[in-house]
Amino acid sequence: MRKTAMLLALVLLLTGCGSRRAYVPTGDGLADVTRPSEAPTEPGVTAPGGLHTSEANFTLAYFPEEGFNPYDCLNINNRMLFSLLYQSLFTTDSEYNVEPQLCKSFTVTEDLQTYVFTLAQATFPDGTELNAVDVVASLKEAEDSDYYEGRFRHIDKISEIEGNRVQITTEIPMENLPLLLDIPIVKYGQEETAMPQGTGPYILEDTAEGLQLTRRDNWWTDVSVPMTAQTIPLLAGEDPTQIRDEFEFGDVGVSTADPGSASYAAYRCDYELWDAETGIFLYLGCNMESRAFSQSQVRVALSYAIDRSGLLADCYNGFGAPTTLPASPSAPFYDQTLARQITYDPAMFRQALAEAGMEGKAVKLLVNKDDSVRLRAARQVAQMLTECGLTVELLECNYTDYRAVLRDGTFDLYLGQTKLSPNMDLTEFFRDGGALSWGGMENATCLEMCREALENSGNYYDLHQMILRNGQLIPILFRSHAVYADRGVGTGMDPSRDNVFYYSMGRSMETARIVVPNEE
Repeated sequence: MRKTAMLLALVLLLTGCGSRRAYVPTGDGLADVTRPSEAPTEPGVTAPGGLHTSEANFTLAYFPEEGFNPYDCLNINNRMLFSLLYQSLFTTDSEYNVEPQLCKSFTVTEDLQTYVFTLAQATFPDGTELNAVDVVASLKEAEDSDYYEGRFRHIDKISEIEGNRVQITTEIPMENLPLLLDIPIVKYGQEETAMPQGTGPYILEDTAEGLQLTRRDNWWTDVSVPMTAQTIPLLAGEDPTQIRDEFEFGDVGVSTADPGSASYAAYRCDYELWDAETGIFLYLGCNMESRAFSQSQVRVALSYAIDRSGLLADCYNGFGAPTTLPASPSAPFYDQTLARQITYDPAMFRQALAEAGMEGKAVKLLVNKDDSVRLRAARQVAQMLTECGLTVELLECNYTDYRAVLRDGTFDLYLGQTKLSPNMDLTEFFRDGGALSWGGMENATCLEMCREALENSGNYYDLHQMILRNGQLIPILFRSHAVYADRGVGTGMDPSRDNVFYYSMGRSMETARIVVPNEE
């Protein structure tokens, strides 16, 4: 029965049922297939193979043990629902463009260190109005969370002030503070509960049939959202494979998966597919104190030895974007001209090794083996460097030992991974004692350039150029999540970072922002 459903889905795929991008099995791998325009279908009709053609009857999946608290929930399927339950001061699209959401207007002083946000007249499902107390409590809860704490690195104080306004002061000038404030806001007093109320278009309800999302009749705004169903039943998930199976045979209408995790289950039916930005950054770090990479020309040339596209395809199922700059290619800070200065050219690295007398040099590449996908990537990197003339010893350590080796500095290279904040802040790489500053990476000049970039985004070019010239940090790729949807489910979906069901409020930063002078 399951084989029949998959064959019917494949026939539909090849005969004209289309969308943005689809994958179908071909031999041992997956082929990228571009499909023609979708043929019209009747509302409410379910196609053969369990494929939905409307939102009249579909389900979303969640993991019960993960809860729905936006500050401590890490499961990506649960977090997918947050787009419908919660709203934030600002929201960002798939290209990191910022738009006011719960912020009606805001002012910022000329020194870019004091922001005041006036709140929109939003309401919670129980009818109470959003106020500054809700926002301040939510942001402070986020500040104490592992998920959002990095966004508050340069924030000095968050407080409520007269006129239902919120004031945020920063330690340094920050031009793009709103970019960091797409943090869900919940009702005061519910910040630590498993199912807090938000101001979004849906409410979470526990019914006799189980949990479901119900469209709010009293939603405070009438903007269009990708989901229009009045009720969306929630299906309890057990693991990614089960969710994949439920999707393929018609019980789940939209699903999010992490193709860069060991538990990823490939989807092989007909579907619409989007890559959703995550900010997860994979890179090589050089130990400045090792003899192997003490010479800048060798470090810089190292970037030419990495086949980024190959790593992305082989280890991350093609979900993500190769990068030669320490910023997501989707971000406005990414300069394509500068990025193209580095290409995959192993001969460049071989030449640099020869000129430095390093042919056959033994080097140690450190990796956290608890992440099996990153371990596979490290092995491929080791093979690439070996083919270029180095003798690579792979140090495969569990997380505790990995951190110990980083602290001790007994490595030449390490394959690292971190989640960069939406403003692509790199200060922790170059700050003395920074959380990402290993192997002598602290650098006062780069640190100052990081701060200048946060003050004025035009300075990201100079920062990235300096990093390319120095070679301490070798960018490899940014990972993304996969968002799968049955055809006809979701209207105009455009998933963005941590916001699968992104929708616009139809407002602009230019009309919301007012610059005020500093007080004398």
